[in-house]
Amino acid sequence: MPLKWRRFYVATVKRMRTECWIRCPVWVVAALLFPLFLSPAYGGATGGYAELVRQVGPSVVTVLVEEKREGAAQRAAERATANSDPAGVSDLLRRLLTGPGNVPVHHDGGDAQGSGFVIRADGLIVTNRHVIVSARAVQVKLPSGERLPAKVIGADAATDIALLKVTTSPLPTLKLGSSANISVGDAVIAIGNPFGLGQTVTAGIVSARGRTLEDDPYIDFLQTDAAINFGNSGGPLLSTDGDVVGVTSAILTPSGGSVGLGFAIPINRVRRVTEDLLAHGAVRRPWIGVQLRLPDAANARTMLTGGVTVRSVAPGSPADRAGLKPGDVIVRSRGRELHNPYDWEAELLDLRVGDSVPLTIKRNGQDITATVTVADLPEVNAPKVAVLKELQLVTLTPAIRSERNVRSNHGAVIYSVTPRVSDELGIRAGDVIVQVNRTPIESADRAAEALNYYGGRGPIRMYFEHNGQVYTTDFSIQ
Repeated sequence: MPLKWRRFYVATVKRMRTECWIRCPVWVVAALLFPLFLSPAYGGATGGYAELVRQVGPSVVTVLVEEKREGAAQRAAERATANSDPAGVSDLLRRLLTGPGNVPVHHDGGDAQGSGFVIRADGLIVTNRHVIVSARAVQVKLPSGERLPAKVIGADAATDIALLKVTTSPLPTLKLGSSANISVGDAVIAIGNPFGLGQTVTAGIVSARGRTLEDDPYIDFLQTDAAINFGNSGGPLLSTDGDVVGVTSAILTPSGGSVGLGFAIPINRVRRVTEDLLAHGAVRRPWIGVQLRLPDAANARTMLTGGVTVRSVAPGSPADRAGLKPGDVIVRSRGRELHNPYDWEAELLDLRVGDSVPLTIKRNGQDITATVTVADLPEVNAPKVAVLKELQLVTLTPAIRSERNVRSNHGAVIYSVTPRVSDELGIRAGDVIVQVNRTPIESADRAAEALNYYGGRGPIRMYFEHNGQVYTTDFSIQ
C-alpha cells in the first residue's frame, strides 16, 4: 500500500506539470519550478550539502574514552545479559554510543567512542554525559587525526550533557542556533562517528518536536529521520544554515541500527547547561516546590493528557509563596501549554534560578494567574556540616522532605560524599541518616556529634533512608 501511494503521488505531480506547461506561459512555469532547483533539500544547483559540510565538518570531533576497570566490567556483564534477549522491550531504547545492552562501541584497547563538537575556539567541546560517565581518561580526535587529552569540565545527568576542554591552537567552532525556531519538516544534517568509522554525514528532516521516550530519563527531544547510529552520541544536529539545533543522543530501534527514529537534545537546553557548568561546575537545578499527582501509567492516553495536577506544595517554597495549593492544575507556563507531567518536567529543565515564571492555574473551574520565582533546591543554600572531611550533611527540613519525598520526619541529608566513602558504606548523596547506633538523628549537627563520638570506640551501625526504605551499614572509624 505505501508503494502504491508513492507511485500515485509521483504520477500526479508529473501530470500537473504537463498540464501547466500546455496552458501556462513559459515564464510562469519557470517561476514556479526555479526555487526547487535552488533548494538544498532537492540537491539542486547548490550541490546538496557539500559546501555546508566543508564549513562545519572541521568542528566535529571524535571522543575516545578509556574506561575505568569496573565500568568496563559492568558493561561487559550488561552485554552478556542483553545478548540472551536481544529483542527485549528494554533494549529498544539504546544510546547512540552503545550497542545492545548499553555496551559502547569498542575498538583497539577496549576504548569506547562517541562524538562531540567545538563551541569555543580555545578548545571547549560539547558531548553527551553517557559517553564519558565511566571514563578513566578522555581523548579528543580532531578531523586531522591529531589526538589531544581532554579534561571533563562538568557533566549533568538530568540532561545528559558533558563539557570537555582540550589545550591546543584555536579550533574552528560551530554556532549554536535556536531550537525554539525549529519546525517539523525543517531539513537537518547529523554529523558524527558511527561505529567508529570516522566522520559521517547524514541528512533528513525534523520529524517531531517535544518527543518523550517513556523508558528513558530524558524528555522533550527533537526527533529526526536523519540516519544516526551507535557512536553518533554527542554529535551535532544542524540546520541548513549550519547552526547547531540539537545534540544527538538516542535512537529507537528493534535491530540495533538506524530505522529513522533518532532523537536530539534541543540546543537551547544545551546552552543553558553548558553556561551553568562553566560558571558553577554544576547545573543549578530549578526548584518550584510542587509534587505532582501522577496519572495512571497503565493508560497511555491518560499519561499524555492527564494534566499537571499539584499533589503537594513544599512549605516555604516558591510555589507556596505564590499561593499554589494541592489540587491546582497547572495548564500553562510562560505561554507553554502543559498537558502532562512530562511537559512540566521539560519546562523545568529550561528554567533558570531567579526566573520569574507566570503560571496559569485552573482551580475550581476558574483560571488563576500566579507568578513563581525559581529558586535553588532547598539543600543548596542550607548550612553544611562537614564530617571527617569526606561527608557533608544538611538538616532535613520540611521543604527538603517534601521535595525528595522523604518518609522520615527528622534526619540529616547527605549533601555530598566522596567516592571512597560512598563505595565502602553504600551511601549516596540524597540519602538521609536517621540513626547512628542507638542515637536518633534530628539534625546535621547531631549526626556529626554522634559519628565523632562513636569514632574509635568500636563498630558503628548507621541507619539511613534511601528511596523511601531504611537500610543499615556497619563500619568503624579509626
